[in-house]
Amino acid sequence: MKFRPCIDLHHGQVKQIVGSTLVDDEGDDKEWKKDGAERGVDGGGDDDGGGDDDAMGGEVLSSTLEENFSTDRPASDYARMYRRDGLTGGHVIMLGGGNDDAAMSALSAYPGGLQLGGGITSSNARMWLDRGASHVIVTSYVFRNGMVDYDRLNELVDTVGKERLVLDLSCRRRPTAGRDDPGPYYVVTDRWQKYTNVEVNECTLRDLGSYCSEFLVHGVENEGKRCGILEDLVMLLGTYSPVPVTYAGGVRGMDDLDRVKELGMGKVDLTIGSALDCFGGDIRYDDVVAWHMRENPPDRRDVDGRDEQK
Repeated sequence: MKFRPCIDLHHGQVKQIVGSTLVDDEGDDKEWKKDGAERGVDGGGDDDGGGDDDAMGGEVLSSTLEENFSTDRPASDYARMYRRDGLTGGHVIMLGGGNDDAAMSALSAYPGGLQLGGGITSSNARMWLDRGASHVIVTSYVFRNGMVDYDRLNELVDTVGKERLVLDLSCRRRPTAGRDDPGPYYVVTDRWQKYTNVEVNECTLRDLGSYCSEFLVHGVENEGKRCGILEDLVMLLGTYSPVPVTYAGGVRGMDDLDRVKELGMGKVDLTIGSALDCFGGDIRYDDVVAWHMRENPPDRRDVDGRDEQK
């Protein structure tokens, strides 16, 4: 099991945001779509097929954006820190528009060491790989009318190859009438505001795993809240994912690393955001790196000191 670092960008700044509070700022969203039309970028809205109001009854999730952390420290500083510590497989996520420059600075500081997500389409995926991303992370673009758009998915695979494609299956529970349990997890798109019809289960994981090299899964309800991990989701991922998978959401202490290792049977990697001291939290980043090094000792690392992909 590995610790996977992250850099979340919003309006060009490194931030940590409560995932369930992400909304479309009207002005920002229009500008992002305008820029996206010129650059082939997925603005995350209905115009480009990244989900629509018909998905799961047209339910749109919205509230007031809640930030846990914001800094003027450049994204490139975080990237250099991760490179220094030999952490691989981390990601840069662009939340909305105005993040290209910050993202490029991070990739330049750690070429080949970070994945890149946020507005990725078949039109711009190769560009981001050429700019230094190890993989591209895609979600909204491959969903349309609440379902997987296999034409777009196949186009992405043809463009970048499955070995450099990560599918983001970030999800939320959707309670179902007549059920006593909390209900299954469904993939959410468009900055986690819209439900799809795609349930995160064994069938979905095995199907989509044939198109990509990894999954990234945020437990959206707990993302940024430091309220504990979604244990049943971690177990599901560890049991059924046929490819490497990274879970994020709700970590509140060092014990959660051991818990994810146990529940995920060592197959689920972990990203920690708001809880880290470098993002304003209480968990010492250095302690997490030390934990990671114990789990991934030198004899299981390549000649550059980076973790082997397991």
